Amino acid sequence: MIDVQDVSKSFQEEKAVDGISLSVGKGAIYGLLGSNGAGKTTLLKMLAGIYRPEQGNVQIGGKAVFEQPDTKSGIIFMPDTPYFFPQATLRVMADFYRAVYPKWSEERFKELETVFRLDPKRKLSRFSKGMQRQAAFLLALSCMPEVLIMDEPIDGLDPVMRRQIKNLLFQEVADRSLTVMISSHNLREIEDLCDHIGIMHQGRMLVEKELDELKSDTHKVQVAFRDERHAAALTAKLQVLHHEARGSVNLYIVKGDRPRIEQTFRVYDPYVLDLLPLTLEEIFIYEMGDAGYDAQPLLV
Repeated sequence: MIDVQDVSKSFQEEKAVDGISLSVGKGAIYGLLGSNGAGKTTLLKMLAGIYRPEQGNVQIGGKAVFEQPDTKSGIIFMPDTPYFFPQATLRVMADFYRAVYPKWSEERFKELETVFRLDPKRKLSRFSKGMQRQAAFLLALSCMPEVLIMDEPIDGLDPVMRRQIKNLLFQEVADRSLTVMISSHNLREIEDLCDHIGIMHQGRMLVEKELDELKSDTHKVQVAFRDERHAAALTAKLQVLHHEARGSVNLYIVKGDRPRIEQTFRVYDPYVLDLLPLTLEEIFIYEMGDAGYDAQPLLV
């Protein structure tokens, strides 16, 4: 559905996106992660046809996006800060979206009004941040898009509404094969929502895999060796993202095949050996640390 080939974009002399390629299938939910300033928003805006790539191609449904109204009519982009016309009510914005998006469904709008319980006659400028976010979702889903692109979409929503939004997205994907691209720093929510993950840093894609594959490829190992020299010997045999000693127990974050990792450790006949699951947040932290982006100790 979404096909990005070797795309780059610069602002003045700073390269925001540098040779990114990715593919998102129809009906998939893709989570885009990355450090601050990694280029995520720039990439999303190229997918939505707001920015023109300096090189490479962006296609959705096999068609170009930039300056292509027919393609854009099936795409909704939700920025990190919702925008509405000054003094507009929800009803006024709904009438505008209906005029712009040919697949607008008034029936769906009415259904979602009962879900979000927002006053359609109240000015959106008087809504709270969370209510404005709900209004943006209501309008976006009423357009019946083929592709929904979202930048920090759950910021400002309470836990009950976050769950409601997730349920709505799952319903749209199941019923209409909606394709979703979502960028967020809330990795717990991304882990619940997405089936495919991409991690960006300094304009490049560090990792792009299915979530289950990403989790099965990175392991946390707790081990107590019989000889402390064994800890140093392992570094040359495995792809170690992180290692720290906690008394007699060593903690490793290792990439690779689980049976091979376990076999490598068991050669040393350790006192204790446990392979533990990692959360997406832990994987993100260690991947970014391996790329040279990690927390530095503060001197106070």
